[in-house]
Amino acid sequence: MLEPHVRDETSDILSGMQRCKTLARVIKSRRTPLWPSPLASALPSKDVADELVDCYLRTSETVYRVLHIPSFQKDYEALWMSDTAPDMAFMVQVKLVLTIGATVYDENFSLRASAIQWVYEAQTWFSEPVCKSRRSLQFLQINILLLIARELVNVGGDTIWTAAGALLRTAVYWGLHRDPAYLSNRTIFVGEMRRRLWNTILEMALHSSMACGAPVGISLDDFDTAPPDNYDDDQLVADAPVPKPEDTQTQVSVAIALRKTLPIRLAIVKFLNELGSKSTYEETLRLDAEFRVGYRDLCRALQRYNAGTGLKSQFTTHMVDCLMLRYLVTLHIPFYAMAPHETAYAYSRKTVVETSLRIWCALNPSSSIMAAHTRHDTASTGRNDFDRLAICGTGYLRVFGMQASLAIAAELSTQLQEEERLGPVFLRADLLSMVQESKEWLFRAIEAGETNIKGYLLIELIEARIAGLRQGLARDQLVMLLLKAAADAEARCLRILEKMAAQGQTEGFSNGLGQMGLEITPDSMDDWDLMMTDVLLNQSTAEPMNWVYNEIPLVPLLPS
Repeated sequence: MLEPHVRDETSDILSGMQRCKTLARVIKSRRTPLWPSPLASALPSKDVADELVDCYLRTSETVYRVLHIPSFQKDYEALWMSDTAPDMAFMVQVKLVLTIGATVYDENFSLRASAIQWVYEAQTWFSEPVCKSRRSLQFLQINILLLIARELVNVGGDTIWTAAGALLRTAVYWGLHRDPAYLSNRTIFVGEMRRRLWNTILEMALHSSMACGAPVGISLDDFDTAPPDNYDDDQLVADAPVPKPEDTQTQVSVAIALRKTLPIRLAIVKFLNELGSKSTYEETLRLDAEFRVGYRDLCRALQRYNAGTGLKSQFTTHMVDCLMLRYLVTLHIPFYAMAPHETAYAYSRKTVVETSLRIWCALNPSSSIMAAHTRHDTASTGRNDFDRLAICGTGYLRVFGMQASLAIAAELSTQLQEEERLGPVFLRADLLSMVQESKEWLFRAIEAGETNIKGYLLIELIEARIAGLRQGLARDQLVMLLLKAAADAEARCLRILEKMAAQGQTEGFSNGLGQMGLEITPDSMDDWDLMMTDVLLNQSTAEPMNWVYNEIPLVPLLPS
């Protein structure tokens, strides 16, 4: 419907898209440090650094165990007290911890530029040849932290699968895939840290495979390393420590609980991504049933911890819930688009819709859907952290929200097409509010420094189309509504991008936007092409990897 209007070189929509893209390039170029970026000893003030470390420890470290917290905190405090030059490897480790913590430090990711700088410094250090002195657990810790940080601040985040593969192969080459019981003269500390790091590396391999739709590169037969034992961190340096009972929460309990679901999650990833997989609906239902058993046991474990000593924040439960539910949605997505035409797939349709709602409620605690089902006293630091990570951190949580929004939008469109009535069509209020709220959720990400407006623009168009269909607009009227929605969305984004570009503006840039390449060329149409419905539905008409590089998840659900 929009294509004839957009192809016109005088189109305000096309010029608006190009103007936003040009501003985005300027903003990103200013954020990009020089390469290589030698490691600097400068850190933020200790008060800020302390808060960033705490942000990291209460968020990412609760799910992906990387550090031995007492040892890290001891060395971190010594860093501020010593007059000598700091150990370079530890300085890299600290800066990556600060980077990850910065994504939840405040609502607007005010330390984004610093976080990018720290990642560049860490990547420069990491890119040096791996000599014998670097073959250590600390090097693997830095590798894991760098992988997480790169994705969250979008420094080569679209290559995490290859980076995770290198990390996995490094760990195997160094023997972490063999259980420490086979090591001679091992200590409890070394053995448990090897198990913890291997456990996290497996999670990184699964995560990157899901993010990129690529083979996971490992099977259950490729390692015999046992899950971590149920120790608190301070026990690892005690004399003859004894693991705590399984039902007693420790700092590694969540990682252990997740590890129990590894076999079914690995089976789902292989089913979805491996070339020789037979994607039958019978196998989908079998994996679904097995997944639900593991997910139920995981939920019971986390609920038991909450009812007992209690998790320190709700961040961990929301993160684990989203990570798990992602597998369930992705398992059923291939059959979701067929559900309106084949009643046999109605279960997949229901699963995708209801699970997308659950993911959305976890990502957006201020949602009206959540308000109707929770008490006012449920707000917590954990909720704020998770909400901030989804808004400020580029990567998987943003993708979860986008995919959930697209799935619900497709469901509403399908319902509108299925209904045959003379009067108004009644749609579920929670589904409608989710699509409407997702616009503001994605716009908040732009306000927090995101420069890619395509996701927000797409949701604006989808919401406008649903509104037009509900009103029974004729085709010409619907086209005009969509054109206005696109123009308004671009204008709204443009104001934010201009404000970002104006911060620290150089004299050359202040001479106007005319020198930034605003002329519309055939290449300019590439951005609009990615918004077109036929590209979403028919990948044979588009470069298959384009979506990977433009941070918008491919969900082939939208009706043509």
